Order: sequence, then structure tokens, then C-alpha cells
Amino acid sequence: MAVELSKTLDVVRKTLNNDSSRSERSMIGQFLTPAKTGRFMASLFERNREDVSILDAGAGAGTLLAACVENLASGKHRPSSIKVVAYENDAHVLPYLKETIKRCESISKEAGISFLGEIRSEDFIPAAIAQTEEGLFSVYNERFTHAILNPPYKKINGQSSTRRLLNKAGIEVSNLYAAFVWLAALMLEPGGELVAITPRSFCNGPYFRRFRVKLLDIMKLRRIHVFESRNKAFGDDDVLQENVIYHAVRGEGKPEHVIVSSSEGVDFDRTISRYVPYKHIVLPGDPDAFIRLLLNDSDDIVMEQMRCFSTSLVKLGLDVSTGRVVDFRAREYLRPLPEAETVPLIYPCHFESGFINWPEKSSKKPNAIIASARTKELMVATGYYVLTKRFSSKEERRRVVAAVYDPSKFEAPLVGFENHLNYFHERGKGLSPNLAKGLALYLNSSLFDRYFRLFSGHTQVNATDLRKMHYPSREQLLRLGSQVEDRMPDQETIDATLKGECHIDG
Repeated sequence: MAVELSKTLDVVRKTLNNDSSRSERSMIGQFLTPAKTGRFMASLFERNREDVSILDAGAGAGTLLAACVENLASGKHRPSSIKVVAYENDAHVLPYLKETIKRCESISKEAGISFLGEIRSEDFIPAAIAQTEEGLFSVYNERFTHAILNPPYKKINGQSSTRRLLNKAGIEVSNLYAAFVWLAALMLEPGGELVAITPRSFCNGPYFRRFRVKLLDIMKLRRIHVFESRNKAFGDDDVLQENVIYHAVRGEGKPEHVIVSSSEGVDFDRTISRYVPYKHIVLPGDPDAFIRLLLNDSDDIVMEQMRCFSTSLVKLGLDVSTGRVVDFRAREYLRPLPEAETVPLIYPCHFESGFINWPEKSSKKPNAIIASARTKELMVATGYYVLTKRFSSKEERRRVVAAVYDPSKFEAPLVGFENHLNYFHERGKGLSPNLAKGLALYLNSSLFDRYFRLFSGHTQVNATDLRKMHYPSREQLLRLGSQVEDRMPDQETIDATLKGECHIDG
């Protein structure tokens, strides 16, 4: 019966993915869970309980709650009762969810388990806030032993009623999935367990800081599972998103270890797992609580090699900022090619062999911006700067791609950096030539790229992420820069140069 239900739900999923409502679900980032993924997620729950209460927020057709019921009904230590509360307000999906609840009831009865299933066709966020807020007029605070989620992945509009409601409740998040997980965690009883599949983007960056800090404060992280390919978690949904599955238990304190596992796709039989000290996942004293995922011995080696480069940008007296020129807002001041009263405008298309090649006449992007009182704030004084692309293309092997802006090649007192770039500077000014070249070489190294990927699960390279990284000392950067002329060496030479600096093996 259980296997038949899983097969049925996969057929339902494919049917719903081909109907007219799929585009509506895609707009809010709702992707139905494959049955294999649901069974794997349900298998992560650890504790045996006499009475089980399951929360499925954004239940869809019910794949996750069905996997939970199947797992409990087929286990050695079966509960005496199961209660399921499923939130889902998509009218297209509700008939399938109702059928799933009926099938779960049948499976439970066959196993001698009392079952109660309830579908709440309402918006989970306001309902959950009402359940979790405290006060004289608060509603009955319902609590669960299990929460299993595949929440919608959509940014929250800053002017929306949802954002106002969340802010009022003290839940500051930028995406629906973080709000769902945060609220579900609050609805767990002490010792209650949560399993969720979401984008990996919450592991780093400023937008999810409050969410990370809160989640790691009230929950003990037990396991994180990573999909090695970006498009494999929801393969037939064209979801190019790095997703992770995580299991956590409601309670105070930090765990000693976290299980970090990975699989190529939904072939969970070939999962590779390892125990990693929690202090290596979340560095002690890190106020931003970045989550680093060390998947294998190679990642451990990267962490070990990075000990040679332990300087922060603050100690270097450097900072990194995002380019100030947002081209569509400054369109009237942009020019295809340099002319009188203009200065260089640098885009990612100007990167060539680790330096800036300007102007790029074959590009569709403008090459210059008019220098005037109105545009002065969009520019910086000429000097040596190190630029990185904020978005890497599919063709580029590295997540971080850096280039040196060499002022000796441009006769201009100012320069504009477009908003798709980050630029390293020293108190708003340029760097010394060798410092800039050494920094660019380091940023373009394979070691830096692998280190960056340990905690960054998306292709965007934010200035905040770059500030969190470790860097060589000023003396090391100057030595590295002295080995760079007017063209960045090839990758093999870059990596060999870095290894030579710290006598790194392997």
C-alpha cells in the first residue's frame, strides 16, 4: 500500500507539472516534491514517539506527509496515534491532497495506528503567526512533534501585507521559504524535529542573517544533505537552484557534530556521509553565523591550506563595494564610445586575462559615462582597483572572477564601475600596483574558489561574502603581485605561485 501511494503521488506530480496551473506555482516558487526525495526526508526523523503530530506547511499533493506516515507505519516502533495538519491553499492541488490524506488513514489503520488528518486551505504565514505569538488575545498555541517542509521559494515584496505581518512578528526575512521554516520551527514542541528542503542561499549573505541566527539558536542542527548538481533536486521542473535538505531538533545548545551528506541527484542509495565538528560548520564567534558545508576530505584540505591566509580585509585596511553605476538609471549619461567630457565605464565584458581591456567596441554595452556634477557620485578617483564579477557565466570554471583596473592605461581622472561588479579599494581610493595584482591573483586562484564555494551556494558573488573571506597578509599580497606583469598568468601558474607562497602540498 505504501509503495503504491508513492508511485501514485509521483504520477500526480507529473500530471500537475503538465497542467495549466504549473505556471502559477512556478511564479511563487512552489515545486512539488519527488517521491524519492520525500521518502529520504522522512527517513531523517530520529525519535520514536507514542503520539505523533506532523506539520506540513505548503503540502502540495501531500508527498511529504505521506512519506512520514509510510515511514512511521512500517517502522519497528510504531506510534499509537498520528495527527497530520496540512496547510495548502492552491485549489488545483487540494483534491489530490484530500485523496492522499484518505490513503494515509488507510495505511495507518492497517498498521493499527489511530489517524487524524486535517487540511487547512489557508495562508500558512498569518495562521502560523497567530499560533506562535504570545499575549492575552493569542489563539491556542498548537505544537507538533514533526515538521516537514518543501516551502515556496519566492522573494517577499517589501511593500506587501506579508512583509508587514512578518515584521510585526519580529520575523525579518527576504524569502517565503525562510519565513515558512522559521515559523514551523517555532511551532515545534521541545525535542520536536524539523526536516526541510530549501535553496542553499540561506547559508550565507546578509539577507538571511536573522534567519540563520534564529534557526541555529532554537534548533540543534543534526544533518545537512547537499545535491552535487544544481538541477537534480527537482530535475523535471527546470529548477536551476542549489538545494539542501536539513534536519534539526528543537532545543538549546550546540551539537558536537553535524552529519554532512551528498548525492548526485535523488539516487539516495549512493549518498556519501561524514561527521563534521559543528565548530567547522559554524565558526565560533561568527556574528553572521555563516554555514560552511565540508563535504569531503578535499574540503578539509582547503580549510587546512587556508590557514596560511588568515588576514581579514579590515586588518588589511581594505574594503569591497558594489559598482555605483546602475545603467538603466543613468542611461542619459552613457555613451557607446569615449568622447569629450566622458570617463571610462567598466562592465564585466571588459575583463580580459585578469586585466581590463577598454574600450570594447564589439560589445553592446556602453564604454563611457559623462563626467558632470550629476554623475560625480557614481564614480571613483582613478587608481589601481581589483574588480570581481557579481555573476559568473556558465562558461567560467570559477565562481569568483577578478581583474585589475590599471590607471596607466587610461587617461581619465575618474572611472565608473557598473553595478554588476564589485571593486576592492583602500578607504575609497585605489591600491598600490603590486597590492592590486597580488589580490587579483589570489582571487583568481583555485584555492580561493574552492574556499568560497564551501559556504556560498549561489552564483552571485556579494560584497558581503567577499568581506567574510580570509586573505593573505599585505606582505604576502605584495610578493604575489610582484610576479604579475600586465597579464594574469594561466590557472596552473596562478595555483603554483600560491602554493609556493605557503609551501602548500597537493
